[in-house]
Amino acid sequence: MDQLIVVGKIVAPHGVRGDVRVIPLTDFPERFDGLKRVFLDDGNELAIENVKNHNQLLILKFVGLNSRNDIESLRGRLLKIPKTEAVRLPSGEFYVFDIIGLKVFDDAGSYLGVVSDVLKTGSNDVYVVDQEDKRQLLIPALKKVITKIDIPTGQMSVKLQEEWE
Repeated sequence: MDQLIVVGKIVAPHGVRGDVRVIPLTDFPERFDGLKRVFLDDGNELAIENVKNHNQLLILKFVGLNSRNDIESLRGRLLKIPKTEAVRLPSGEFYVFDIIGLKVFDDAGSYLGVVSDVLKTGSNDVYVVDQEDKRQLLIPALKKVITKIDIPTGQMSVKLQEEWE
């Protein structure tokens, strides 16, 4: 099974015919329109029968779940898809799940640590790099700082400012 990524969360039943209200947890909620299946944390696959937009939520109907009793146990569950089915991003843009875990090197090739988190600051993201001495390095996700991101090799190169060293 491919690595799974979260795209939504079931918040509550909707009506009595087995529909559920879902909060989309994706930058591309329209992706649900063509989605045929999702997975739960336990690996169970649910086939999607129908999707409707409802305010900021989605209403999903799963194949074979036809009553409120059938779906009550799904409340609070995360809906996932294989990572390989993620929406393709334009060149130079990356998902957070692609950035976390990258090994970070400075422009001289010295190993700095591993990206453990991505902070959303409003103006630009900040990569949290865990260093071997247990200190964290905060690196702004700016083109003048991040010189290379190579997802296939799992590496990131950065140009450090003097005050960081």
